[in-house]
Amino acid sequence: MKPKSQKSMELYDILLKRGYPEAFCDQITKNLNTDFTAGRMIGYLSHYKKLPLDEIADEMLAILSDRNRIMQKKKMESVNASWNEHLMHGFEEEV
Repeated sequence: MKPKSQKSMELYDILLKRGYPEAFCDQITKNLNTDFTAGRMIGYLSHYKKLPLDEIADEMLAILSDRNRIMQKKKMESVNASWNEHLMHGFEEEV
């Protein structure tokens, strides 16, 4: 896994200050290790004072699922753009 982002470290501190176990905070932020995913969780937590561990874990999984769908969509858009380029210009002969 890649190192934790600034937002991920902020999320870690928020979870610790709310009294969640250190190992739990570490696992959540290991998975939400980008500014985008950690920011989404921080936004979610801002609506609640204290949540059960399983609700936070469920939200983490939902955020990761959304991120994967976004990444898949971007990949498909790239493939589609390449295909459209091929349809418009065909294969270019190399010299």
